[in-house]
Amino acid sequence: MDIKLTQYSKASGCGCKIAPAVLDEILNGCKQDQIFKNLLVGNESKDDAAVYEIEHGNCIISTTDFFMPIVDDAYDFGRIAACNAISDVYAMGGKPLMAIAILGWPVEKLAPEMAQQVIKGAQSICAEAGIPLAGGHSVDTPEPLFGLAVTGLVHKENIKQNNSIQLGDILYITKPLGIGVMATALKRGKLSDEQYLEFLAETTRLNSIGEQLSKFPYVTAMTDITGFGFAGHLLEMLSTHQFSAIISKVDLPVMEAAKALAAQFVFPDNTTRNYNAQLADIEGMTGLDFITYCDPQTSGGLLFSVSAQHENEMDDFLNQQNQYFAKVGRIETKREKKIVFE
Repeated sequence: MDIKLTQYSKASGCGCKIAPAVLDEILNGCKQDQIFKNLLVGNESKDDAAVYEIEHGNCIISTTDFFMPIVDDAYDFGRIAACNAISDVYAMGGKPLMAIAILGWPVEKLAPEMAQQVIKGAQSICAEAGIPLAGGHSVDTPEPLFGLAVTGLVHKENIKQNNSIQLGDILYITKPLGIGVMATALKRGKLSDEQYLEFLAETTRLNSIGEQLSKFPYVTAMTDITGFGFAGHLLEMLSTHQFSAIISKVDLPVMEAAKALAAQFVFPDNTTRNYNAQLADIEGMTGLDFITYCDPQTSGGLLFSVSAQHENEMDDFLNQQNQYFAKVGRIETKREKKIVFE
């Protein structure tokens, strides 16, 4: 029998994330009274990972990420989940050091051999990142889930946070949007073999350029685009500033297959959740724009800001690295809305 993993979960990939408003309600009142002076980045800024200084400016990055299947193939599921989890270290400007696995498996429904393939897929991505999958923990769960807890290293002066943008910055992204749309099409049997390969290429491409970007002081802020979509993660970057992001619609890249599918109203349920949470802060999102702008990405690209005077220098560097990128907008003084699509 051909087992389709996505049929064993109600949500998939980073679309499984708890909505920001619900998460805020959960965390409200959970603030720790004790101060840890070496904890440089905690959960107060909704950043991609925690950062703890050990000594002499050397810091440990710690993160975890896991979700239910986004694809039917077990090996590919492991690859995507691992790539997505490791991305949080790169988004902080760090170098991954090692990973441990988090596995939930419905052992009465799905064969252990499939779980083995999930782990093997994760091992292949860890090997590509140059780190060991050094252990993990497993439980018997009603739905399959998998991810990693990842430890990384970064020097204090190279830490990149998501909320440190500056006025006049240029915004870059390193992968096209549309991953959530394509994942939904797969679950509905609407994704061709060719489109699946395009989807898989994006979701298993490591954001390793983040480690190199950390060396440039003119890279002012960085995050990765995951479950809250492009608009949601950009709003997190703007959250503590009196700035607006002016985004060029024509420059915002979307996978061609996702454009066609969006026109057929194929999109994840959580796109609507993102849209409802974000709309009040957005201008210029019209028609079907929300399907790609609010699309929950899984193992999406990096979103980072660069001081305008170093724009050409950054373009040259990224081209030399054969790194895909698009410049999608700029940071200006505050307008009526935080994000303006033009």
